[in-house]
Amino acid sequence: TDAEDSIRKKTFTEVQTERLEQAERTVLIKCPPKLNEKILLQYLSSHGNINSHFFFENRGIHALIEFSEKDSIASLQDAIGIPSAAEHHVVPFKSRLFTFTLKNPVSQAAEQTPVHLSPQSHVPVKELIQKLCHADNISSQMYILLNEYQLTEENIKLRFLACSLVRDFTRAYFPDSTVKPFGSSVNTFGKLGCDVDMFLDFHNTRKHATKMKKGPFEMEYQMKRLPSERLATQKILSVIGDCLDNFGPGCVTVQKILNARCPLVKFSHQPTGFQCDLSVSNSIAIKSSELLYIYGCLDSRVRALVFSVRCWARVHGLTNSVPGTWITNFSLTMMIMFFLQKRSPPIIPTLDQLKELADEKDKHVIGGYDCSFVSDLSKIKPTKNTETLDVLLGDFFEYFGNFDFRKNSINLRKGKEVNKPESSPLYIWNPFEQDLNISKNVNQPQLEKFVAMARESAWILQKEDKTQRMINKEPWGLAALLIPFGKSNPSKTKNRMKGIGSETIRSLLDSLKLNNANSLQKAVGK
Repeated sequence: TDAEDSIRKKTFTEVQTERLEQAERTVLIKCPPKLNEKILLQYLSSHGNINSHFFFENRGIHALIEFSEKDSIASLQDAIGIPSAAEHHVVPFKSRLFTFTLKNPVSQAAEQTPVHLSPQSHVPVKELIQKLCHADNISSQMYILLNEYQLTEENIKLRFLACSLVRDFTRAYFPDSTVKPFGSSVNTFGKLGCDVDMFLDFHNTRKHATKMKKGPFEMEYQMKRLPSERLATQKILSVIGDCLDNFGPGCVTVQKILNARCPLVKFSHQPTGFQCDLSVSNSIAIKSSELLYIYGCLDSRVRALVFSVRCWARVHGLTNSVPGTWITNFSLTMMIMFFLQKRSPPIIPTLDQLKELADEKDKHVIGGYDCSFVSDLSKIKPTKNTETLDVLLGDFFEYFGNFDFRKNSINLRKGKEVNKPESSPLYIWNPFEQDLNISKNVNQPQLEKFVAMARESAWILQKEDKTQRMINKEPWGLAALLIPFGKSNPSKTKNRMKGIGSETIRSLLDSLKLNNANSLQKAVGK
């Protein structure tokens, strides 16, 4: 639609800024099970105009309320009581999380109508497969999957609110700090239920640095000096972590993982239901989020393909939520972007082409790496490619089922296969830190399993008789790929594997064993 197009064309930074500002005017309210929506909204409106609101289920009903003015929250906070400390003593931190109760529920609930709840999770794969079978073609199946899995407007608001609530703590120490989401929450490729990656930024401190350049003297803050940036990051996160743990309403299972390559605090935010990872500003990670945001906005086929392939990879155990030797969702997404750059004509531009379109304000050099690319979507020419998703899905499996991983690496800057600079089984150039391989963790058995599954999937899409399968009420198209292989007809799979070569089979079996051993280990003694 036109409205969507105009929304779509905002730059990444504009969208971020708008949503962060929106979150500052938002509160979250736990409601009673028999809720009278009218009474709640009437009461809240006495503190100011409400821009939007929605209800959701998460251990009880909650309401997210966005006011038009930030002052309305202060007015509301002035009127709110502190919980009576009969059996518990409370930490008197006044947040934007409230509980609403009715004093005499019976009389007030009489006129109650059930509120509409916004779903915050996607349907299970089994249900999804049934929905897919009713579609007319693979393209429609892929858009159905996208619609079921992608983040909703409400869920995105909730993610930004979680960041904003953490920011309320960091501001106690660092008044001009911000907490922003990055990664899947903002890059247009997040699915319902994914974690919230957030980072703490002190960007305003850098802006001040440029202000004092003129004039005959200099003035600067006295600040504590530490031997390394890493140590500063660890100290800051350690204190914020303790803060959330000790005083944060609904922040549970707080873990400080300060010795990781990228130090972070993991916690579960019960009021919003999100698992959160908080780290200190990583400008390159933001640039990667923005790059994917641009690719996701350029053509609707991009997101449809990514969601389908990611779902397929998850079903077949090619990706996993725990770190290991699996392909990560980020690597898989980059492989899909590369495939789309290689189409004729290309569906999305290479990073070098995006860099050529950059103007002065888009120039960013971070830690010696050039991270410049155009931010204004309207400067990028739309693709002339008209291939359907049916074709693209089959060709994706075909392309990577036959890719020469031994010799070639995947380079999104150039949109070309280039010789591998070193011998990792899978080599995908980090788009910005040019000397890093983002898929260094992937081992040979996992890569071979991916290749075997891609070949199998290409074969199924080429050979299947859609009409016959529909008559037999069997899953077809994308749905047929979302059922673990070997379940429906193991003998077929065996014949098809003949051409692959016995060592691949052996390592494939090893990697399957490896997977089973891992899941056993998980089940037995985590």
